[in-house]
Amino acid sequence: MTLKVLAIGDLSNNIVMFKKFVKSDIHLINFPWDGPSKVIDIKKDVEFFKSAKVKENLKRINEIKDQFDICIAMSSTGLLMSYLADLNYIAYFCGHDIRSPPFVKDMHDPLSTNKPIYEFNSWERSYYKKAYDNAIAAVVTDDELLEHLKKYRDDHVRISGYIVDTTIFNPDVEPLKKKMDKFTFLSPARMGLQKGTEKIWEALKLCKSDFEMIQIKWYDNRNSEEEEIAQKWINNPPKQVKFVPIMPREELGRYMVFADAILGQVSGIQADVDRSGALCKKAVVHYADPKRMYIVNDKIIPSPFLPHSNDPKIIAETIDKVVTDETFRKKLAEEEYEFVMNLSEPNMIAKQWDELFEKMHREYNGAVKGTSKIKMRLRVIGYLIANRLHKKKFKRVFTN
Repeated sequence: MTLKVLAIGDLSNNIVMFKKFVKSDIHLINFPWDGPSKVIDIKKDVEFFKSAKVKENLKRINEIKDQFDICIAMSSTGLLMSYLADLNYIAYFCGHDIRSPPFVKDMHDPLSTNKPIYEFNSWERSYYKKAYDNAIAAVVTDDELLEHLKKYRDDHVRISGYIVDTTIFNPDVEPLKKKMDKFTFLSPARMGLQKGTEKIWEALKLCKSDFEMIQIKWYDNRNSEEEEIAQKWINNPPKQVKFVPIMPREELGRYMVFADAILGQVSGIQADVDRSGALCKKAVVHYADPKRMYIVNDKIIPSPFLPHSNDPKIIAETIDKVVTDETFRKKLAEEEYEFVMNLSEPNMIAKQWDELFEKMHREYNGAVKGTSKIKMRLRVIGYLIANRLHKKKFKRVFTN
């Protein structure tokens, strides 16, 4: 039996990627986000809500939810919509959605600015807390995020590994047809404090080798402070930096194969773009905490990524060595490739997701909980009232 899975929301194309490899039939509805999220959305095989209005989105979910066997939700908004729609949903966390959950007052991203990410009143926060609590399962694929998840839920599921779309990111992809005048790094990570852009900018100014860096022009803008910081970086970049516009992921794969090496993020956890670059058999400069171990099939495997420090001076030395030492660069690329293949083999990870979908379907037997219509109507009305009560919002998750 092939399960039909309804996915509400997506972050970093996680669901877009694993829906290619699972046996289950996944229908994804994503939100029409602005800002950095629009960079990574793939339009193929993805339905988008037509607006950001709660009632319209709920109407669409209610039209189709009985067709599905189970639901998975990503992002705090995806969880909230799934809760308001009375779904049996698996919560899948991949970053600040669990590191900095919206139901905690004055929550900020510990890897970014001290300015709160959300501007919710206590009533709104209570709805997000219910949305997190009512998930039938809570999933992470990272040990650091698992520690955050344990703060809020006693039950948790850890999927072993991170899916990378090997159909787009592999060394046989046709490279970009572009003239290369000198050694070229591609920096595909979103610019932001949580990605380590400030340290990268400092490191580039310390580098002694001759190269250029192609930086994709996208950045964190969850609040005005992040926006201001990003604009400063854009207006005053190091001499090696050349900006290119945002692009579809298929084009990103071609850019990675074209580049001589990849400059990944040097703060926080390992990102999808770091793993994608490694699968293109390019040396990836990415900060790897030496204390951090990765577990695959109950085996601990150390990370080969370098450097082991995010001090700008050490980052600069690593960059220079990648540029000037071909033997070192090729060895690093091979070791990173083997590591990511062990960590991110898509069929292995897809099997874990299929098993989880099947288990949850056996336990809950459908995507809809079956709460009474009166209770559901009161739940939605309560949220809409709470959302309208906060008059000081400048950036709203929804417009009702």
